Amino acid sequence: MAALAFAQIVAWGVLYYAVLVAAPAIADDTGWDDGAVFIAITLGLLTSAVCAIPVGHWLDRHPRRVMVIGAVVATVALLGAAASPTIWIFVAAWIVCGAAQSAVLYQAAFTVITHRYRSERRGPLTLVTLAGGFASTIFAPLTGWLVLAVGWRSAFVVLATILIVTALPTYALTVESRWAHPDARAVGNGEARRVLRSARFWIVAGSFALMSLSLYAVTLSAVPASVEKGLDLQAAAWVLGLIGAGQVLGRLVYLAIPYTAAPWVSAASVGALGAAALTAYGFASGSAGILVAALVAGAIRGALTLVQASAVADRWGATSYGKLNGVLAAPVTALTALAPGLAALLAGALGSYASMAYAMAAVCALGGILVMRR
Repeated sequence: MAALAFAQIVAWGVLYYAVLVAAPAIADDTGWDDGAVFIAITLGLLTSAVCAIPVGHWLDRHPRRVMVIGAVVATVALLGAAASPTIWIFVAAWIVCGAAQSAVLYQAAFTVITHRYRSERRGPLTLVTLAGGFASTIFAPLTGWLVLAVGWRSAFVVLATILIVTALPTYALTVESRWAHPDARAVGNGEARRVLRSARFWIVAGSFALMSLSLYAVTLSAVPASVEKGLDLQAAAWVLGLIGAGQVLGRLVYLAIPYTAAPWVSAASVGALGAAALTAYGFASGSAGILVAALVAGAIRGALTLVQASAVADRWGATSYGKLNGVLAAPVTALTALAPGLAALLAGALGSYASMAYAMAAVCALGGILVMRR
């Protein structure tokens, strides 16, 4: 578990946060349009959403092989991005990187933990997401320093080296080659097909998609929203930082939910609390009020990550977790990738980011209500 948690810090830091930090420098150095660089990042996340479905199925069968291949492909993609002579090759490299993300980031780790620990998964799930929460704390400043010291291309080479020397041996040496319950595979595949044909599964998936969209749309647009409320750019950056810190707090709060609670209780609680937090964030004014509202919204978002991680196993067991969770996570990942752009469009249409927050509060509440019905 310690090795897997450490690998998540590195994977998230290198494959997600590093490119967000380096994007302005990439555009300045190459002359590529800022928007084109961020479109490449978005396309990578959308590719990760699409690939989550087959990758989840493969993780149920050959977890070590999938995660090792994912680490190798991610490293090659990073090196390809570093060597890109044109924006088109950079976009292609980041699409490949997105495919690799589905095999090494949270969804893959959640599959390993759920199969390995089954009914005892809550503690390990919390541990690995707590570790992942420190990825931006470590790799955002590291990437910034590397970009200034050696340029973004060499920085990507260094980061790719860090990824391959940490993630590859971790997955090769600590992840199981297959699970101890292979006899349940045929039954599990039949059960997975039955679940995927049920209305209950798609209602649950839709509820998590709505809650994720609302929480990420508001929290990822914290900087422009805070500037709109009168904060300067530095204070707005602190708001975004507190949202990240709040995620860690929310993941600890998740442990307080009783083991015996019905599966819908935690998800419905996130929907209700998320709606309240987003409404409060819309109303918040003044530095202190905005910072507190941001911390609470971040905590709800952090709790949602763990509630979603347990949703499949809590309702349908662990045997086909990878396949079912891959399908459940696909729309969530896609909407998360699109959330900042959708938030900006909605804020423009409604007249302010505060109005956008109120609309997203209603969406979050709807997600919580839907999951209560099933």
